[in-house]
Amino acid sequence: MILAIDVGNSNIVLGGIDKDKIHFISRIATDRQKTENEYAVIMRSIFHMNGVSSDDFEGSIISLVVPSLLPTLHNAVKSLIGKNPLFVEPGLKTGLNILIDNPAQLGADLVAGAVAAINKYPKPLVIIDMGTATTFSVVDKNNGFLGGFIYPGVRISHDALIARTSQLPHVPLEAPSKVVCTNTVECMQSGLVFGNAAMIDAMLDRIEEELGCKVTAIATGGLARTIVPHCRRKIICDDNLLLEGLRIIYEKNVKK
Repeated sequence: MILAIDVGNSNIVLGGIDKDKIHFISRIATDRQKTENEYAVIMRSIFHMNGVSSDDFEGSIISLVVPSLLPTLHNAVKSLIGKNPLFVEPGLKTGLNILIDNPAQLGADLVAGAVAAINKYPKPLVIIDMGTATTFSVVDKNNGFLGGFIYPGVRISHDALIARTSQLPHVPLEAPSKVVCTNTVECMQSGLVFGNAAMIDAMLDRIEEELGCKVTAIATGGLARTIVPHCRRKIICDDNLLLEGLRIIYEKNVKK
């Protein structure tokens, strides 16, 4: 079993995974102020809660979009399992042909998601990662990573709306009963949920028009299951896409 860790701007997802199964998944808040010892204590507690120990891990791999946490998490993981973690960075074998202007700029999380997708689903494909930001990644039938786009995440949109207006309240992210609503809370919910769902549908249409072919759409990330059920297109929800991608990258780069 390996320890796979995906470090996002808002949350860190970690899991124990091997080729046959995911043994556990846990989510903690990303905190740039925590020390390596604090992260090590949290991770050890998660291991204990899930009935595993540090000795159960043969190694670890980390995708990270918060550069300031790299040394902290490196040291925390090494102190737990006794081996240096592998980081998703330029130079690793992935199976992707990255065709963007500067391949070194491609986020480690986008690499991991695309690697898992090309190993699981028909190509060409689009991976929609709905976290702090909503990202679209487009991969062609030859495993070429063509590019994509970034859109403000649902919660960012919600928080910005609250911060820049005087009378709009915080609302739960859930769909109202109809699109045209008659009170403030449901009007906001309609815009956030149905508006984002419509954006996904429309952008997939435009991507297919640009590529000249149909695509397989896969959604992942913490908010995917809130928004995707309200899309009109067929979109696969895969909660574990990034962790599975990390496992595949680990196996491609670490000799047994």
